[in-house]
Amino acid sequence: MTKLSVNINKIATLRNSRGGDIPNVVEAALNAERFGAQGITVHPRPDQRHIRYQDVRDLKQVITTELNMEGNPIDSFIDLALEVLPAQVTLVPDAHDALTSNSGWDTKAHQKFLSEVIATFKAKGIRTSIFVDPDPEMIRYAAETGADRIELYTESYASGYAAGREKAIAPFVATAEEAVKYGLGVNGGHDLSLENLHYFARTIPNLLEVSIGHALISDAIYLGLENTIQLYLRQLKE
Repeated sequence: MTKLSVNINKIATLRNSRGGDIPNVVEAALNAERFGAQGITVHPRPDQRHIRYQDVRDLKQVITTELNMEGNPIDSFIDLALEVLPAQVTLVPDAHDALTSNSGWDTKAHQKFLSEVIATFKAKGIRTSIFVDPDPEMIRYAAETGADRIELYTESYASGYAAGREKAIAPFVATAEEAVKYGLGVNGGHDLSLENLHYFARTIPNLLEVSIGHALISDAIYLGLENTIQLYLRQLKE
């Protein structure tokens, strides 16, 4: 079954809006695990506007599922990952001032850089994943970097779902099939929700993990965190 990793960035955003430590991100992560999440995702940015570097250190000490640390591999990010040793690092080419992730890597143009970064992480036993757009051409170069997985940037699928899910998902299927051919695992994330997750999970080949934050935490405001996580897990099981 595809694993559900809960992104807790939005918990940190709410905490930071008032200062202090409410809501507590470690408590939120532990509850997410207790309610069935099979991983915790964090995306620390240089300005630490949501998840802070210290949060990542604190989380690594207590969570019992997989910690997925995603972000742009600038020096401070690399240093933190090598200190904390998460189960997985997902490389995302987001600009320092980006509101949220908005594109995947051009793995051809950045192959040398990605290869060097990935070699550094893999030497420490960290599984690596590259955030990519739904473009089969990018897969060959991703594989040549030595990455273990790719993560499909699913915003265009989510935005096109209502107008026609078959058309919206087609490039993602083609990209995932190419990843399978090259022996890469497939993850997915960005704007996946209760509305569109089930179709995505049952259509994408070799989908190992989805990381979901914004929609899941928003749903939890109305439905409660435990019920919401169970609803998302149900979309992945059925």
